[in-house]
Amino acid sequence: MGIADKWYGTAAANFEQLDGGICAVPGVRAAGVAAGLKPSGALDVAVVDIGRPVDVAVLQTTNQVRAAPVEVTARHAADGRARAVVLNAGNANACTGPDGTAVAVDTATHAAQLLGCDATDVLVCSTGVIGRPLLADRDRLLAGVGEAIASAAATGIGADAAARAIMTTDTVPKSVGVRAADDEGSCTIAGFAKGSGMIAPAMATMLCVVVTDAPVAARILRPLVRQVVDQTFGRISVDGCQSTNDAVIVFASGGAERPPGISSFTHGLTAVLGELAEQIVRDGEGATKLVRLRVTGARSGTDAAALGHAIAGSALVRTAFAGGDPNWGRMLAAMGASSVPFEPDRVHVRFGPITVCRFGVGASFDPGQAEAVLAQPEIDATVDLGLGSAQATVLTCDLTHEYIAINAEYTT
Repeated sequence: MGIADKWYGTAAANFEQLDGGICAVPGVRAAGVAAGLKPSGALDVAVVDIGRPVDVAVLQTTNQVRAAPVEVTARHAADGRARAVVLNAGNANACTGPDGTAVAVDTATHAAQLLGCDATDVLVCSTGVIGRPLLADRDRLLAGVGEAIASAAATGIGADAAARAIMTTDTVPKSVGVRAADDEGSCTIAGFAKGSGMIAPAMATMLCVVVTDAPVAARILRPLVRQVVDQTFGRISVDGCQSTNDAVIVFASGGAERPPGISSFTHGLTAVLGELAEQIVRDGEGATKLVRLRVTGARSGTDAAALGHAIAGSALVRTAFAGGDPNWGRMLAAMGASSVPFEPDRVHVRFGPITVCRFGVGASFDPGQAEAVLAQPEIDATVDLGLGSAQATVLTCDLTHEYIAINAEYTT
Protein backbone atom coordinates (compact mmCIF):
# COMPACT_ATOMS: atom_id res chain seq x y z
CA MET A 1 0.00 0.00 0.00
CA GLY A 2 1.61 3.27 -1.09
CA ILE A 3 1.75 6.47 0.89
CA ALA A 4 -0.82 8.02 -1.46
CA ASP A 5 -3.60 5.49 -0.81
CA LYS A 6 -3.54 4.88 2.91
CA TRP A 7 -6.27 5.09 5.56
CA TYR A 8 -6.04 8.89 5.84
CA GLY A 9 -7.30 9.33 2.26
CA THR A 10 -4.77 11.15 0.07
CA ALA A 11 -5.08 9.07 -3.08
CA ALA A 12 -5.42 12.12 -5.34
CA ALA A 13 -2.05 13.60 -4.43
CA ASN A 14 1.29 13.19 -6.20
CA PHE A 15 3.97 12.19 -3.68
CA GLU A 16 7.60 11.20 -3.69
CA GLN A 17 8.91 9.74 -0.45
CA LEU A 18 12.20 11.26 0.69
CA ASP A 19 15.13 10.14 2.82
CA GLY A 20 16.83 12.38 5.35
CA GLY A 21 14.06 12.79 7.89
CA ILE A 22 13.22 16.34 8.90
CA CYS A 23 16.46 17.53 7.29
CA ALA A 24 15.05 16.63 3.87
CA VAL A 25 13.67 20.18 3.99
CA PRO A 26 16.39 22.54 2.71
CA GLY A 27 17.99 24.70 5.40
CA VAL A 28 16.85 22.63 8.39
CA ARG A 29 19.48 21.52 10.91
CA ALA A 30 18.87 18.97 13.65
CA ALA A 31 20.71 17.09 16.36
CA GLY A 32 20.17 14.79 19.30
CA VAL A 33 22.57 14.39 22.23
CA ALA A 34 22.80 12.60 25.57
CA ALA A 35 22.66 15.13 28.39
CA GLY A 36 22.17 12.65 31.22
CA LEU A 37 18.43 13.13 31.73
CA LYS A 38 17.68 9.49 30.96
CA PRO A 39 19.15 7.01 33.48
CA SER A 40 20.06 4.77 30.53
CA GLY A 41 22.44 7.37 29.12
CA ALA A 42 20.56 7.36 25.81
CA LEU A 43 20.01 10.45 23.66
CA ASP A 44 17.64 12.81 25.45
CA VAL A 45 17.92 16.37 24.10
CA ALA A 46 16.99 17.34 20.54
CA VAL A 47 17.15 20.59 18.60
CA VAL A 48 15.55 21.51 15.27
CA ASP A 49 16.71 24.84 13.84
CA ILE A 50 15.08 26.41 10.77
CA GLY A 51 17.79 29.08 10.56
CA ARG A 52 15.54 32.12 10.94
CA PRO A 53 12.09 32.98 12.32
CA VAL A 54 9.37 31.59 10.05
CA ASP A 55 5.62 31.02 10.14
CA VAL A 56 4.57 28.37 12.64
CA ALA A 57 1.41 26.65 13.84
CA VAL A 58 1.24 24.81 17.15
CA LEU A 59 -1.53 22.51 18.33
CA GLN A 60 -1.24 21.35 21.94
CA THR A 61 -2.88 19.07 24.47
CA THR A 62 -6.41 19.85 25.58
CA ASN A 63 -5.70 18.26 28.97
CA GLN A 64 -6.50 20.67 31.83
CA VAL A 65 -3.17 19.70 33.38
CA ARG A 66 -0.59 21.27 31.08
CA ALA A 67 3.17 20.90 31.45
CA ALA A 68 5.36 23.97 31.86
CA PRO A 69 6.82 23.72 28.33
CA VAL A 70 3.30 23.58 26.89
CA GLU A 71 2.47 26.91 28.50
CA VAL A 72 5.79 28.51 27.50
CA THR A 73 5.47 27.32 23.90
CA ALA A 74 1.90 28.58 23.70
CA ARG A 75 3.11 32.06 24.63
CA HIS A 76 6.10 31.97 22.29
CA ALA A 77 4.04 30.74 19.31
CA ALA A 78 1.18 33.18 19.84
CA ASP A 79 2.53 35.58 17.19
CA GLY A 80 2.77 32.76 14.61
CA ARG A 81 6.56 33.02 14.31
CA ALA A 82 9.39 30.83 15.56
CA ARG A 83 12.87 29.73 14.54
CA ALA A 84 13.65 26.58 16.52
CA VAL A 85 12.37 24.00 18.94
CA VAL A 86 14.24 22.33 21.80
CA LEU A 87 12.91 19.01 23.08
CA ASN A 88 13.96 16.84 25.99
CA ALA A 89 13.01 13.33 27.07
CA GLY A 90 13.48 11.72 30.45
CA ASN A 91 11.37 14.27 32.35
CA ALA A 92 7.97 15.70 31.37
CA ASN A 93 8.45 18.88 33.45
CA ALA A 94 4.75 18.62 34.25
CA CYS A 95 3.20 19.36 37.64
CA THR A 96 6.49 20.94 38.70
CA GLY A 97 5.26 24.39 39.74
CA PRO A 98 7.10 27.69 39.25
CA ASP A 99 10.48 25.92 39.17
CA GLY A 100 9.35 23.91 36.16
CA THR A 101 8.25 27.05 34.36
CA ALA A 102 11.60 28.69 35.14
CA VAL A 103 13.48 25.73 33.64
CA ALA A 104 11.37 25.86 30.47
CA VAL A 105 11.97 29.60 30.14
CA ASP A 106 15.70 29.15 30.83
CA THR A 107 15.86 26.48 28.12
CA ALA A 108 14.39 28.80 25.50
CA THR A 109 16.53 31.74 26.64
CA HIS A 110 19.75 29.72 26.57
CA ALA A 111 19.01 28.31 23.11
CA ALA A 112 18.14 31.77 21.82
CA GLN A 113 21.43 33.21 23.04
CA LEU A 114 23.34 30.48 21.21
CA LEU A 115 21.27 30.82 18.04
CA GLY A 116 21.29 34.62 18.04
CA CYS A 117 17.51 35.13 18.13
CA ASP A 118 14.82 36.25 20.55
CA ALA A 119 13.84 33.82 23.29
CA THR A 120 10.25 34.00 22.05
CA ASP A 121 11.41 32.50 18.74
CA VAL A 122 12.38 29.26 20.51
CA LEU A 123 9.72 26.67 21.39
CA VAL A 124 10.24 24.02 24.06
CA CYS A 125 8.84 20.51 24.56
CA SER A 126 9.39 17.84 27.20
CA THR A 127 8.35 14.22 27.62
CA GLY A 128 8.84 11.62 30.33
CA VAL A 129 7.64 11.04 33.88
CA ILE A 130 5.08 13.53 35.24
CA GLY A 131 5.68 15.22 38.59
CA ARG A 132 9.45 14.89 38.88
CA PRO A 133 11.28 18.21 39.31
CA LEU A 134 13.56 19.11 36.40
CA LEU A 135 15.31 21.88 38.33
CA ALA A 136 17.99 19.54 39.69
CA ASP A 137 18.92 18.62 36.11
CA ARG A 138 18.74 22.19 34.79
CA ASP A 139 22.49 22.49 34.21
CA ARG A 140 22.63 19.13 32.43
CA LEU A 141 19.72 20.14 30.23
CA LEU A 142 21.23 23.50 29.29
CA ALA A 143 24.60 21.90 28.59
CA GLY A 144 22.82 19.41 26.36
CA VAL A 145 21.06 22.23 24.53
CA GLY A 146 24.41 23.87 23.87
CA GLU A 147 25.94 20.63 22.61
CA ALA A 148 22.96 19.93 20.36
CA ILE A 149 23.02 23.40 18.82
CA ALA A 150 26.78 23.17 18.25
CA SER A 151 26.46 19.79 16.54
CA ALA A 152 23.26 20.43 14.60
CA ALA A 153 23.61 19.50 10.95
CA ALA A 154 21.49 19.45 7.80
CA THR A 155 21.90 15.69 7.44
CA GLY A 156 19.92 12.52 7.82
CA ILE A 157 22.19 11.59 10.73
CA GLY A 158 21.22 14.75 12.59
CA ALA A 159 17.55 14.18 11.83
CA ASP A 160 17.68 10.58 13.04
CA ALA A 161 19.47 11.58 16.26
CA ALA A 162 16.80 14.18 16.98
CA ALA A 163 14.03 11.63 16.41
CA ARG A 164 15.76 9.16 18.74
CA ALA A 165 16.42 11.73 21.45
CA ILE A 166 12.70 12.25 22.17
CA MET A 167 11.87 8.56 22.55
CA THR A 168 10.56 7.32 25.91
CA THR A 169 8.87 3.90 25.76
CA ASP A 170 9.11 4.03 21.97
CA THR A 171 11.04 1.09 20.52
CA VAL A 172 11.81 2.79 17.19
CA PRO A 173 12.20 6.39 15.98
CA LYS A 174 9.36 7.73 13.84
CA SER A 175 9.98 10.00 10.86
CA VAL A 176 8.82 10.59 7.29
CA GLY A 177 9.37 13.02 4.45
CA VAL A 178 7.58 13.63 1.16
CA ARG A 179 7.70 15.90 -1.84
CA ALA A 180 4.19 16.99 -2.82
CA ALA A 181 3.76 18.18 -6.40
CA ASP A 182 1.16 19.36 -8.88
CA ASP A 183 1.09 21.43 -12.06
CA GLU A 184 1.90 24.59 -10.10
CA GLY A 185 5.07 23.26 -8.46
CA SER A 186 6.29 21.24 -5.49
CA CYS A 187 7.32 21.47 -1.86
CA THR A 188 8.98 19.30 0.76
CA ILE A 189 7.24 18.30 4.00
CA ALA A 190 9.08 16.23 6.60
CA GLY A 191 9.00 15.55 10.30
CA PHE A 192 9.36 13.20 13.24
CA ALA A 193 7.27 12.20 16.24
CA LYS A 194 7.37 10.21 19.44
CA GLY A 195 4.63 8.24 21.12
CA SER A 196 3.92 4.69 22.22
CA GLY A 197 1.65 4.86 25.26
CA MET A 198 -0.83 7.42 26.66
CA ILE A 199 -2.19 7.67 23.13
CA ALA A 200 -5.75 8.97 22.87
CA PRO A 201 -7.72 10.75 20.16
CA ALA A 202 -7.35 14.12 21.92
CA MET A 203 -3.76 14.59 20.72
CA ALA A 204 -2.18 11.52 22.34
CA THR A 205 1.02 11.51 24.41
CA MET A 206 3.08 12.57 21.52
CA LEU A 207 5.43 15.20 20.35
CA CYS A 208 5.57 15.94 16.64
CA VAL A 209 7.75 18.43 14.74
CA VAL A 210 7.20 19.04 11.02
CA VAL A 211 8.87 21.48 8.65
CA THR A 212 7.84 22.44 5.13
CA ASP A 213 9.44 24.80 2.63
CA ALA A 214 5.98 25.77 1.34
CA PRO A 215 5.09 29.45 1.95
CA VAL A 216 2.03 29.18 4.19
CA ALA A 217 1.18 32.10 6.46
CA ALA A 218 0.46 31.26 10.10
CA ARG A 219 -3.14 32.52 9.84
CA ILE A 220 -3.73 29.88 7.15
CA LEU A 221 -1.46 27.22 8.63
CA ARG A 222 -3.16 27.17 12.03
CA PRO A 223 -6.66 26.07 10.93
CA LEU A 224 -5.15 23.80 8.30
CA VAL A 225 -3.00 21.99 10.88
CA ARG A 226 -6.01 21.58 13.16
CA GLN A 227 -8.01 20.10 10.27
CA VAL A 228 -5.24 17.66 9.35
CA VAL A 229 -4.57 16.66 12.96
CA ASP A 230 -8.27 15.83 13.34
CA GLN A 231 -7.98 13.47 10.35
CA THR A 232 -4.76 11.81 11.50
CA PHE A 233 -3.56 12.05 15.12
CA GLY A 234 -7.21 12.54 16.06
CA ARG A 235 -8.04 9.09 14.63
CA ILE A 236 -5.65 6.94 16.68
CA SER A 237 -5.80 5.33 20.10
CA VAL A 238 -3.43 3.00 21.92
CA ASP A 239 -4.92 3.18 25.40
CA GLY A 240 -7.37 6.07 25.46
CA CYS A 241 -5.19 8.04 27.88
CA GLN A 242 -4.38 11.70 27.28
CA SER A 243 -1.06 13.35 28.11
CA THR A 244 -0.10 16.66 29.72
CA ASN A 245 2.63 17.43 27.17
CA ASP A 246 1.31 16.89 23.64
CA ALA A 247 2.31 19.22 20.84
CA VAL A 248 2.21 19.21 17.07
CA ILE A 249 4.51 21.94 15.73
CA VAL A 250 4.56 22.80 12.01
CA PHE A 251 7.10 25.31 10.65
CA ALA A 252 6.65 26.80 7.16
CA SER A 253 9.94 28.27 5.91
CA GLY A 254 8.65 29.52 2.57
CA GLY A 255 11.83 28.48 0.75
CA ALA A 256 10.14 26.59 -2.10
CA GLU A 257 10.65 28.49 -5.36
CA ARG A 258 7.56 27.06 -7.08
CA PRO A 259 5.24 25.67 -4.41
CA PRO A 260 2.19 23.56 -5.22
CA GLY A 261 -1.37 24.69 -4.71
CA ILE A 262 -2.85 24.67 -1.23
CA SER A 263 -4.81 21.49 -1.95
CA SER A 264 -1.67 19.51 -2.84
CA PHE A 265 0.13 20.95 0.18
CA THR A 266 -2.74 19.88 2.42
CA HIS A 267 -2.65 16.37 0.97
CA GLY A 268 1.09 16.26 1.60
CA LEU A 269 0.76 17.41 5.19
CA THR A 270 -1.99 14.84 5.71
CA ALA A 271 0.30 12.12 4.36
CA VAL A 272 3.15 13.10 6.70
CA LEU A 273 0.99 13.33 9.82
CA GLY A 274 -0.94 10.22 8.80
CA GLU A 275 2.23 8.19 8.39
CA LEU A 276 3.57 9.39 11.75
CA ALA A 277 0.23 8.58 13.39
CA GLU A 278 0.32 5.06 11.99
CA GLN A 279 3.92 4.57 13.12
CA ILE A 280 2.86 5.52 16.65
CA VAL A 281 0.08 2.91 16.73
CA ARG A 282 2.35 0.24 15.24
CA ASP A 283 4.76 0.94 18.10
CA GLY A 284 2.04 0.99 20.75
CA GLU A 285 3.22 -0.23 24.13
CA GLY A 286 3.15 -4.02 24.04
CA ALA A 287 1.31 -4.07 20.72
CA THR A 288 1.58 -7.05 18.38
CA LYS A 289 -1.20 -6.09 15.94
CA LEU A 290 -2.27 -2.95 14.09
CA VAL A 291 -6.06 -2.71 13.81
CA ARG A 292 -7.82 -0.52 11.24
CA LEU A 293 -11.40 0.06 12.37
CA ARG A 294 -13.44 1.25 9.41
CA VAL A 295 -16.94 2.48 10.19
CA THR A 296 -19.08 2.88 7.06
CA GLY A 297 -22.72 3.63 6.30
CA ALA A 298 -22.89 6.42 8.87
CA ARG A 299 -25.09 9.50 8.79
CA SER A 300 -22.01 11.72 9.15
CA GLY A 301 -18.26 11.45 9.31
CA THR A 302 -18.41 12.72 12.87
CA ASP A 303 -20.69 9.85 13.87
CA ALA A 304 -18.47 7.33 12.10
CA ALA A 305 -15.32 8.60 13.85
CA ALA A 306 -17.02 8.69 17.25
CA LEU A 307 -18.20 5.07 16.92
CA GLY A 308 -14.74 4.05 15.73
CA HIS A 309 -13.26 5.65 18.84
CA ALA A 310 -15.83 3.90 21.02
CA ILE A 311 -14.67 0.55 19.68
CA ALA A 312 -10.97 1.46 19.84
CA GLY A 313 -11.36 2.63 23.43
CA SER A 314 -12.75 -0.67 24.65
CA ALA A 315 -10.28 -2.79 26.60
CA LEU A 316 -12.54 -5.79 26.00
CA VAL A 317 -12.40 -5.33 22.24
CA ARG A 318 -8.64 -4.85 22.20
CA THR A 319 -7.95 -7.89 24.38
CA ALA A 320 -10.10 -9.92 21.99
CA PHE A 321 -7.86 -8.75 19.14
CA ALA A 322 -4.83 -9.74 21.23
CA GLY A 323 -6.20 -13.26 21.61
CA GLY A 324 -7.44 -13.56 18.04
CA ASP A 325 -11.00 -13.99 19.31
CA PRO A 326 -13.74 -13.00 16.77
CA ASN A 327 -15.91 -11.60 19.56
CA TRP A 328 -17.85 -9.06 17.49
CA GLY A 329 -20.45 -8.62 20.24
CA ARG A 330 -17.96 -6.57 22.23
CA MET A 331 -17.75 -4.12 19.35
CA LEU A 332 -21.52 -3.58 19.24
CA ALA A 333 -21.62 -3.25 23.02
CA ALA A 334 -18.92 -0.56 22.89
CA MET A 335 -20.83 1.31 20.19
CA GLY A 336 -24.05 1.06 22.16
CA ALA A 337 -22.43 2.63 25.21
CA SER A 338 -21.55 5.73 23.18
CA SER A 339 -23.80 8.77 22.72
CA VAL A 340 -24.06 8.27 18.94
CA PRO A 341 -27.47 6.98 17.86
CA PHE A 342 -27.58 4.05 15.45
CA GLU A 343 -29.84 1.09 14.70
CA PRO A 344 -28.29 -2.17 15.93
CA ASP A 345 -30.47 -4.31 13.65
CA ARG A 346 -28.88 -2.66 10.60
CA VAL A 347 -25.26 -3.32 11.61
CA HIS A 348 -22.93 -5.65 9.71
CA VAL A 349 -19.42 -6.53 10.99
CA ARG A 350 -16.54 -8.01 8.99
CA PHE A 351 -13.06 -9.13 9.98
CA GLY A 352 -11.16 -8.90 6.74
CA PRO A 353 -13.46 -10.61 4.17
CA ILE A 354 -15.28 -12.68 6.84
CA THR A 355 -18.78 -11.42 7.78
CA VAL A 356 -19.34 -12.29 11.43
CA CYS A 357 -22.45 -10.20 12.11
CA ARG A 358 -25.33 -9.46 9.76
CA PHE A 359 -28.27 -7.19 10.65
CA GLY A 360 -27.17 -7.10 14.28
CA VAL A 361 -27.08 -10.86 14.85
CA GLY A 362 -24.44 -13.52 14.43
CA ALA A 363 -23.75 -14.61 10.87
CA SER A 364 -22.80 -18.11 9.82
CA PHE A 365 -19.01 -18.17 9.45
CA ASP A 366 -16.08 -20.50 9.87
CA PRO A 367 -14.47 -19.63 13.25
CA GLY A 368 -11.16 -20.99 12.02
CA GLN A 369 -11.10 -18.61 9.07
CA ALA A 370 -11.99 -15.65 11.30
CA GLU A 371 -9.30 -16.61 13.79
CA ALA A 372 -6.78 -16.83 10.93
CA VAL A 373 -7.62 -13.26 9.92
CA LEU A 374 -7.27 -12.07 13.52
CA ALA A 375 -3.91 -13.82 13.87
CA GLN A 376 -2.34 -11.49 11.29
CA PRO A 377 -0.15 -8.54 12.37
CA GLU A 378 -2.50 -6.17 10.53
CA ILE A 379 -6.26 -6.50 10.89
CA ASP A 380 -8.99 -4.73 8.95
CA ALA A 381 -12.29 -4.63 10.82
CA THR A 382 -15.33 -3.05 9.14
CA VAL A 383 -18.57 -2.00 10.79
CA ASP A 384 -21.33 -1.01 8.35
CA LEU A 385 -24.12 0.93 10.04
CA GLY A 386 -26.47 0.85 7.03
CA LEU A 387 -27.67 4.40 7.68
CA GLY A 388 -25.90 6.66 5.17
CA SER A 389 -22.83 7.17 3.04
CA ALA A 390 -20.32 8.68 5.51
CA GLN A 391 -17.35 6.76 6.86
CA ALA A 392 -14.20 7.09 8.98
CA THR A 393 -11.19 4.98 9.89
CA VAL A 394 -9.69 4.80 13.39
CA LEU A 395 -6.39 3.05 14.11
CA THR A 396 -5.75 1.10 17.29
CA CYS A 397 -3.77 -1.94 18.41
CA ASP A 398 -4.24 -4.99 20.57
CA LEU A 399 -3.98 -4.83 24.37
CA THR A 400 -1.44 -7.33 25.68
CA HIS A 401 0.19 -8.41 28.95
CA GLU A 402 3.26 -6.42 27.91
CA TYR A 403 1.32 -3.15 28.03
CA ILE A 404 0.49 -3.84 31.68
CA ALA A 405 4.11 -4.74 32.48
CA ILE A 406 5.46 -1.55 30.88
CA ASN A 407 3.07 0.75 32.69
CA ALA A 408 3.03 -1.05 36.04
CA GLU A 409 6.75 -0.38 36.36
CA TYR A 410 7.09 2.94 34.47
CA THR A 411 8.43 5.07 37.33
CA THR A 412 10.33 2.31 39.11
